[in-house]
Amino acid sequence: MVLWALGLSLPAAAVEAVRVPLDAQAIDLTHSVVSYRSEGDRLQVSTAPGSDGIVRRIEVSAREAGTQPSWIVFALTNDTDEQIERLIVAPHFRLVGSGVIWPDLGATRISAITASQGFAPEREDNNDADVFRLTLDPGTTITYVAELRTPNLPQIYLWEPDAYKDKITSLTLYKGIVIGIAGLLALFLTIVFVVRGAVIFPAAAALAWTVLAYVCIDFGFWSKLFDLEGPAERIWRACTETVLAATLLVFLFAYLNLNRWHVRASHITAIWLVFLTALVGLAIYDAPVAAGVARISLATIAGIGFILVIYLAAHGYDRAVMLIPTWFLLLAWIVGAAFTVTGKLTNDLVSPALIGGLVLIVMLIGFTIMQNAFTGLALGQHAVSDVERKALALSGCGDNIFDWNVPADQVYVAPEVEAHLGLDRGALEGPASAWLDLLHPLDRDRYQASLDTMLEQRRGRIHQEFRLRAVDGQYFWFLFKARPVVAQDGEVIRIIGTLADVTENRISQERLLHDAVHDNLTGLPNQALFFDRIDAALVFAANDPEIQPSIISLDIDRFKTVNETIGLSAGDSILLTIARRLGRILKPQDALARISGDQFAILILSEHDPQAITAFANVVQRVVSTPVSFAEREIPLTASIGVALFDPYQPQSREDLVKNAEIAMHHAKRGGGNRIELFRASLRGLRSDRIALEADLRRCLERGEMKVYFQPIIRLEDRTVAGFETVLRWDHPRLGRLTAAEFLPLAEETGFIVDLGIFALERTGRELATWQNALNVDPPIFASVNISSRQLLRHDLLHDIKTLLARFHVAPGTLKLEVSESLIMENPEYAAQMLGRIRELGAGLSLDDFGTGYSSLAYLQRFPFDTIKIDRSFVHQNGQGQGSRSVILRAMVTLAHDLGMDVVAEGAESESDAIELYQLGCEYAQGHAFGHPISMADARKLVGATTIAA
Repeated sequence: MVLWALGLSLPAAAVEAVRVPLDAQAIDLTHSVVSYRSEGDRLQVSTAPGSDGIVRRIEVSAREAGTQPSWIVFALTNDTDEQIERLIVAPHFRLVGSGVIWPDLGATRISAITASQGFAPEREDNNDADVFRLTLDPGTTITYVAELRTPNLPQIYLWEPDAYKDKITSLTLYKGIVIGIAGLLALFLTIVFVVRGAVIFPAAAALAWTVLAYVCIDFGFWSKLFDLEGPAERIWRACTETVLAATLLVFLFAYLNLNRWHVRASHITAIWLVFLTALVGLAIYDAPVAAGVARISLATIAGIGFILVIYLAAHGYDRAVMLIPTWFLLLAWIVGAAFTVTGKLTNDLVSPALIGGLVLIVMLIGFTIMQNAFTGLALGQHAVSDVERKALALSGCGDNIFDWNVPADQVYVAPEVEAHLGLDRGALEGPASAWLDLLHPLDRDRYQASLDTMLEQRRGRIHQEFRLRAVDGQYFWFLFKARPVVAQDGEVIRIIGTLADVTENRISQERLLHDAVHDNLTGLPNQALFFDRIDAALVFAANDPEIQPSIISLDIDRFKTVNETIGLSAGDSILLTIARRLGRILKPQDALARISGDQFAILILSEHDPQAITAFANVVQRVVSTPVSFAEREIPLTASIGVALFDPYQPQSREDLVKNAEIAMHHAKRGGGNRIELFRASLRGLRSDRIALEADLRRCLERGEMKVYFQPIIRLEDRTVAGFETVLRWDHPRLGRLTAAEFLPLAEETGFIVDLGIFALERTGRELATWQNALNVDPPIFASVNISSRQLLRHDLLHDIKTLLARFHVAPGTLKLEVSESLIMENPEYAAQMLGRIRELGAGLSLDDFGTGYSSLAYLQRFPFDTIKIDRSFVHQNGQGQGSRSVILRAMVTLAHDLGMDVVAEGAESESDAIELYQLGCEYAQGHAFGHPISMADARKLVGATTIAA
């Protein structure tokens, strides 16, 4: 190693020294070190300032030439009058923060440590950590450079030697106790397995032996016993974690007898075990991957097992009931281990505590299976009679006895029926006719006829369902199955059978019938029932001229975006709220239905005047447009509404009415939404035009019909071109040139807006690189591109921007993405995260239409925008006085500057607008005063880039 010093003061690159007090037993240096990733076998760093305040430079060479190791640098200061000896300790393995995916399974961390002065720290023998002894002279500050064997360094401590020795001694005692208990437990369960032979004992014994092996490896006992090196120990650690998951799965399967509940449980368990067995083989080649999958499997088994235990316990399975406390403790252990490996719990005592807790869980499992195995034998080993078997079978099926002594006219019913109905004991006993008062009025005749028929025929069986009234007035369904007992003279002397509560089955059947014609979410009629009601209304309309059914079809605008931003469950709540609102404004004759997704339909029979129906449609629009409150925020909604009126002079079918209303609704949506359209015959052609336009739009890029234009953005100070805003124009072969407002709503609705956005970004990035290569100015010229909600919600947007910036090498922050204020407020948390990552990639961010949304200043401060664009509505008069407009504009400009943002004003139409904006402090402006959008070629001429290739 080469070590040299330069007498230069470079404080900007110096490391900050850590003070070492005399009474400090341990100092955590993990967050005080500076990490380096070397590109060669040498590292030059600046030392911490010495007692003379001078920062020096040192160079350190790797132990092996040609390698590219990682390094850490730290500095220690002894400002006392005594010499200090300390130990630098870097553990080989640390469960805390080891991770779940590709976990760190341990390794030798430090190859060597070099000191900036004095003697290099001496390595001491230790199987569990890299330990170096160092000496700090009084009044010295020493910088240490450590060469790492692995890129990761989970922890590094500075220990007082005696304190470290005491810690190792206490942990050694604790580890010995835990290993002893785990070993005795595994041996005990193995002996019990030999004695008893039940399948749950080998499963529990295998789990205990696996836990013992895991404890030995984690405590380092295994490496001392077999002299394992770093790679071998990682393989054994991954293998034991995998086997731990497998043995836990086998124990759960064997203890709960899952093969008895469903044959698929055996198949799933077998597949899972084969998968875990393959992981053991994978551990030899890639131990971290195997360990990561094993940890996920262990947590999954614990979670699924807890669900199974609770489910089976709720169904009266005794074994599951007995396992609840143990499995709950296991689930708590899994949560604690998850917090530990992800770094949420960092205390040094967490890892030993988890190991002890695992042994405790196995001990509780042993107690549980011992209690289960020795609690008693079965019902009896001796032979039972046929009568006893029938009695046991009747008790097992859960049915209740019904016995009618016909000559005495005395009914006996099992007490469970009376208790179920809330009646006093003996309330159902007595004459058979006494039951008529408790039976449902619609079931009385059937009950009486069944008994009378059996008495007359003297044969047959009763298999009927009746309703009995409980004390609270509620009716319960019972299945009555009975047969007669005939005496030698041929007369019926008894009718005996069973009563079974089938209320839940009847409710399920009724629910299925209801769900077949109703929407599951809102409870409204579905499409099938709604169409049936329209057919019925048209039949009445044919016979009664006063009945003129009309249809209103409404669809929530951009509801897919609402689902994507706030979640499907919140979207369902919004649909339920809208359904209830609409239901409250309907009259009894009208009908509301949910047709599909966010589309509703209303059948109007209460009105036949067109003006009244139109007024009702306006009410529907206001009801839907009222914001919905959800999670302390308001969700604004609009709806596209189509109305199809009944024509009494031209017969119409149900299909015609519904189709006409949907055509009108789609036309309202094409017009931007939040509007009402009455159906007229001309709309049929418009609908076909829309379909053709949508088809043409999907092929416009491959045909080269979509053009990119650039509107200049002027620097008001010197009236030079500062940048451009990208706008799209579609040269349609039949309709001519279409503006963005004419085709972007359709592109947004169909999802083609994503392809258009990528196209605009790619062309803008290429042109921006061309402009900047031709025009060397400071600050460089910029370009801004609008992005839609669909683009912002796509995770691929980050990849597209990263690829674009890597291809064209534009100046950082000059390719700006314009995001509207209303768009980011749809989901502020997600928008802040996405915008922050976009800013980190090197793109600029511009807040479009500032002042027209509903965001608060607190939210605005959170977003990483560098530019604010003031909406054109604030630049124009719009009926406001000149003074009030200036006050508003000045407040906006001042706010932007206080937040460190530039200001671009839209809609500068005249020279007076430009002068006033400049006087208010606005840096940039765009509008007709400075030119309309121009082509790529004209933009290149404007910035002097005509000689640069595209």
